[in-house]
Amino acid sequence: MKKILLLSGDPNSINSELIFKTWKKLNHSVRKKIYLISSYDLIKAQFKKLKYPLKIIKVKNLSENVKGNYLKIINLDIKFKKPFKISEKDRSKFILNCLNTAHELALNEEVAGVINCAIDKRLLKKEKTGVTEYLASKCKVKSDKEVMLIRNKSLSVVPITTHIDVKEISRKINKKKIVNKIMTINTWFKNNNKKKPKIGILGLNPHNAELRKKSEENKIIIPAIKKLTALKLNIKGPLVSDTLFINDYKKFDVIVGMFHDQVLSPFKAIYKFNAINITLGLKYLRVSPDHGTAVNLIGKNKANTKSLIECINFLSKFKK
Repeated sequence: MKKILLLSGDPNSINSELIFKTWKKLNHSVRKKIYLISSYDLIKAQFKKLKYPLKIIKVKNLSENVKGNYLKIINLDIKFKKPFKISEKDRSKFILNCLNTAHELALNEEVAGVINCAIDKRLLKKEKTGVTEYLASKCKVKSDKEVMLIRNKSLSVVPITTHIDVKEISRKINKKKIVNKIMTINTWFKNNNKKKPKIGILGLNPHNAELRKKSEENKIIIPAIKKLTALKLNIKGPLVSDTLFINDYKKFDVIVGMFHDQVLSPFKAIYKFNAINITLGLKYLRVSPDHGTAVNLIGKNKANTKSLIECINFLSKFKK
């Protein structure tokens, strides 16, 4: 039985509500697979504050046998004074501890993958990176080969650059990066979906800057597309982003954009919470719900479990 590592994520969030609600919806066979990486005392305090009656138990490793309907916690011995009002410094330390522990455990062949609940990106500001890039560095993945793929059964989208300021996008894209990331996407689909994906790639500028000589489309994106076409990938572009998501997106398995909101905004407008975030190119599968920490919803019983349940269902398919 493959294990699933669930990271409790940012303590100042709706994550504890999501974990409780999701656990109640899972059947026993799936519950047995789940190991929560967190602070036992923190989860206990948050569940008590939210009046959640859930049995939790500390375990030392993935081999420890537990009888009964307990949520198993691989305990990080970190203390917090208040369950939801935790300083940014302490939260950052906690998140890095969670990620490092998960990385080490995920290298075990018994693990199907890692799910991290939502994390405020500011908690990794000292690392100058996001979760995708942080785990890629831990896995010693060559630069630009890791991929953030947002997926559901109908469509996947990928940003070439992730959480950077808009003013940085133009200088952060290049032919090699585009080729490497799309090769990673193509390989993953062939290995896991047994298909050669239809990939659409967007330009950067409105109307692709009419393909002017000095545009990023002419200097970077079109040369990358020509290289990928020569490698026999099923790719089309550069496509125009302001019209693609009206209807033509249905022709593709994956849409690749140059920056985060170029593909994430229309995707979320169409599919809402029906998606998961998968990191491709690591030594293990890493997925996360496709939403944020929603601090404004803490204690209001309004958190939507759909994306977290989809993450668990996705990893539950991997039995060997």
